[in-house]
Amino acid sequence: MDFTFGIITSKNSDSYLHKIINNIEKQKIPNYEILLIGDTKKTFENPLVKHIEFDESVKEGWITKKKNLITQNSKYENVVYMHDYINLDKDWYQGYLNYGNDFKVCINKIITKDNFRYRDWTLWPLNNNKFDQYLNRTRKCLLPYDVNNLSRYMYISGAYWVAKKKFMVKYPLNEKLAWGEGEDVEWSKRIRKKTIFKFNELSTVKFLKEKDTIYSEIDGLTLEMILDYETNTFMKISDKTKIYIKKLLNR
Repeated sequence: MDFTFGIITSKNSDSYLHKIINNIEKQKIPNYEILLIGDTKKTFENPLVKHIEFDESVKEGWITKKKNLITQNSKYENVVYMHDYINLDKDWYQGYLNYGNDFKVCINKIITKDNFRYRDWTLWPLNNNKFDQYLNRTRKCLLPYDVNNLSRYMYISGAYWVAKKKFMVKYPLNEKLAWGEGEDVEWSKRIRKKTIFKFNELSTVKFLKEKDTIYSEIDGLTLEMILDYETNTFMKISDKTKIYIKKLLNR
């Protein structure tokens, strides 16, 4: 399997970039490239590390444009979109070899610096404002890793994902949106009916910086409630469950 690693860099990324690139090199991937786009102009000895020219003054936080430029400039079929605080685990590439190449959009385990799950396999946001408020408030949005048929309700974190170049060319990010404007949410909602999201549990990435927000795994009853509600079967569930749902929504 061949990979293009597209890394969104920032003014403070130089302290992390050496470690990130070093860990990519250690994967021993036969064919790969690393594309850097953003503020950093740091040079590396590895000739496979290249800079994509980008004028930061055009639009502040324009990460949608940056990620689309990564797609356009990528050489290989599998494109890794990542920010400059994401680091590959030592067995990341071997995990992909074992998992295989059958995916259009693929997610891996995303672990924080404190060894908590981040937004990797995530049921959020939904199309119901009250449930969105509940999930935002409780931070119960992480699906069990063995749940694999809910793409239509899922969200891909903009921090990191892997996708086929052809798919990203067909479904690019919305360049009207910038960082902090829900660009990953908009893209997730647009593509989640176009393909089945795949989860490769064999590969892991980790944060190099602290993340304040902690998310938790959604419990079975809440998951069942959401699916019942979202699939318009609310009237078919028991009165006891209806009461429980209403209590949750009205908190």
